[in-house]
Amino acid sequence: MGLREALQERVLTADGAIGTLLYSYGLDYCHEEMNVIKPEIVENIHSDYIAAGADIIQTNTYGANAIKLARYGYEERVKEFNEAAVKLAKSTTSAGGQFVLGTIGGIRGIRKSDSTLDEILAATREQADALLAGDVDGLLLETYYDFEELTAVVVMLRAMTEKPIIAQVSMHEPGILQNGLSLNTALKELDLLGADIVGMNCRLGPFHSIQAFEGVQLPENAFLSAYPNASLLDVEDGRVVYESEADYFARAAFELVGQGVRLIGGCCGTTPKHIEAVKKKLANVTPVKEKKIKPVSVEFVRVPEPPKDEPFHEKAKRERSVLVELDTPRHLEIDGFIHGAKELYAAGADAIMMADNSLASPRISNIAMASILKLQHGIRTLPHMTCRDRNLIGLQSHLMGLDALGLHDVLAVTGDPTKVGDFPGATSVYDVSSMELISLIKQLNEGISFSGKALRKQANFSVAAAFNPNVRVLDRAVSRLEKKIEHGADYFISQPVYSKEKIIEIYEATKHLDTPIYIGIMPLTSFKSAEFLHHEVPGIKLSDEVLARMEACGDDKERSSAEGVGIARELLDTACKYFNGIYLITPFLRYDMTLQLMEYVKQLDVQKGAETNV
Repeated sequence: MGLREALQERVLTADGAIGTLLYSYGLDYCHEEMNVIKPEIVENIHSDYIAAGADIIQTNTYGANAIKLARYGYEERVKEFNEAAVKLAKSTTSAGGQFVLGTIGGIRGIRKSDSTLDEILAATREQADALLAGDVDGLLLETYYDFEELTAVVVMLRAMTEKPIIAQVSMHEPGILQNGLSLNTALKELDLLGADIVGMNCRLGPFHSIQAFEGVQLPENAFLSAYPNASLLDVEDGRVVYESEADYFARAAFELVGQGVRLIGGCCGTTPKHIEAVKKKLANVTPVKEKKIKPVSVEFVRVPEPPKDEPFHEKAKRERSVLVELDTPRHLEIDGFIHGAKELYAAGADAIMMADNSLASPRISNIAMASILKLQHGIRTLPHMTCRDRNLIGLQSHLMGLDALGLHDVLAVTGDPTKVGDFPGATSVYDVSSMELISLIKQLNEGISFSGKALRKQANFSVAAAFNPNVRVLDRAVSRLEKKIEHGADYFISQPVYSKEKIIEIYEATKHLDTPIYIGIMPLTSFKSAEFLHHEVPGIKLSDEVLARMEACGDDKERSSAEGVGIARELLDTACKYFNGIYLITPFLRYDMTLQLMEYVKQLDVQKGAETNV
């Protein structure tokens, strides 16, 4: 009798966690390598689960694909680890006749930029080939947070084999995937794609797993599965622990059967004791064939009100728009900054931009200063937000705060690494890249949190992305722009450019894009600062001509400033001809220089208008 046929007749009990037990042995390196160097331990784990009554065990191959094994330098050992795992599992089931599932773990989390979908499919195919060659009884796909990845893998595997496929999603919130899709809808789609068993595993404990299945209908063709964690995780003395009694887990398993689940196992924190308790609790239960689902409450999502101010990406499509950057202070005296911001805004800046601890050096929070400028002085602002300083919790919290303050303009950037700043030993977070942050911000615009939960209101962010044109091969930088557009970027703000020829090159390389670009112009204050920018600041390169002109000014500060403004004006002659968006960067709070450039932009526009009317 095959796995499908067995599930037609009864509820099956699967095994529990393998990684948890390996961890308990002190094996916290590459768990999949244990199939080769510590086979007796893996075999003992399988035997313990079988002794506990498991009808199904899984191979120790959760991370046995080339992408995950590359972390240890083992990407060439995919076949070896998977073949060894299948042999170990089958050797322990030879007498009892338990089913053996070849386990394939999800690769993507929130970050999608680490591996492309094509790379993931290639790695999964290689692993699946090795598992299927060992004649497993089915394939278990588990811990898939990214639904796009899981559906693509199911389609590929369904074309490769007729063996049963168990497809399990993982959720941050009960009943909701991280893309906002309901568990019920997701499982229906997996059923239609050909998965034989559909369900969930990991992240949620028994209580929330039951809650998640209350809104799930019985699939038309597939069966339901659930592999909850033992509980919510805790940390003691640096070690991850799970607090859950086996009897409690077994009672939850009984309730899951009432929700239509026919295959029940355990994920993180579960042990043979949990499985033994489940097996005893489910000894006389019969599968549920009809079910009334609990209505899922639809949380109110309000269509966002039209922004009071025109988004910058809309304005730049039709007329001149000038954004001015003024960095917040590195000290606690803010009067000079406030005065400068007021002067620049009064002179016609569309918004005051503020970097987010530029060059990885701490400054007064740009969000705090943005709220002061808006609420106390009526100044529109555009704060940057880096991925370096905040994890996903902090990023979402700050963005929700911006929305609450009515600050709907933001520039998403990855951020300079901490090694370049005042605290080189500080940790760079980088939970996501700037591209993924853009996508997540746009997800907030749909009223969906990073975890997939409804926010009861839609945000209304206009999202800028960074553009570094100071590279040897501009086409590659433009390709990144196109990817950022795919992730949801509304417009681009460039690093400062110091060559008229480069500005024209940028125009020619990007004129096919409908997404506006604000060209960065920053006046130089001295030859020393010019050298620093050219040689030490990532993303900025000066031409030989510009460096020579600044060097000729020597130590004369007034002459240097005048020359810096003169160079910037010449660049503006070209930039204003090809681009509506201008991004003026104020050096060292020298907003007097920026005011001169703003006035020059106005003169150019007046001159252009006069020529047009002739």
